[in-house]
Amino acid sequence: MQALLTDLQTAMSKLQYIDQPNGAPEKPAIHSEFLRTGRIDRNRPTWSTTEKRHLTYEEVAARTGKILTVAGERTHERLNNFHRSIQFPKLVFHRTLSGTPHLGYCHVTASKSKFAEFEDVKWAFYIANFFADIAPDELKFEAVNMRAERMYFAVAVERDEEQKKLAINRKVRGNGLLFRTDDPKTALKNVLLLGAPHETLRKVIRAL
Repeated sequence: MQALLTDLQTAMSKLQYIDQPNGAPEKPAIHSEFLRTGRIDRNRPTWSTTEKRHLTYEEVAARTGKILTVAGERTHERLNNFHRSIQFPKLVFHRTLSGTPHLGYCHVTASKSKFAEFEDVKWAFYIANFFADIAPDELKFEAVNMRAERMYFAVAVERDEEQKKLAINRKVRGNGLLFRTDDPKTALKNVLLLGAPHETLRKVIRAL
């Protein structure tokens, strides 16, 4: 699996990103289109050949970060607007993937909840503009699916005293993954269930 990811990153490292400063072309380049709209049509094989300006990885990462941050803030707002008794802290920050700055993920919020047999699970909720497997030891991604548009996931976290940082809590489900989905409605329901203070409200959320 790791070899597959390494091969993918090597191939992606050869990508060039272009901008279209003089208006949108009739058939925009793949990554220029992403930087404008937040979506990538990966079935398009051709690049625009008119008035191209090559972007640095830093520029692409910055633009990706803005899109992810907006998505994270909107998602947080939707969560907190559902019911006055469910309020999550706004902890929005993003990261882009090394070598592929048009791909990234955004931390939306974090809290603690009863989950399964665990009374007090600390967790973090993320959104990403790709779909992938999540490594069980830390927040790294494997088998990145370049054709999937999004991923929503929550992981149990704990304090790693040796490394002095947060780490995935593998005591929960063996891999720390509370949920992972590409469906925004399912993701919102799962997070709201984590934040619901009583069973009556959880029944309402499950029925959505």
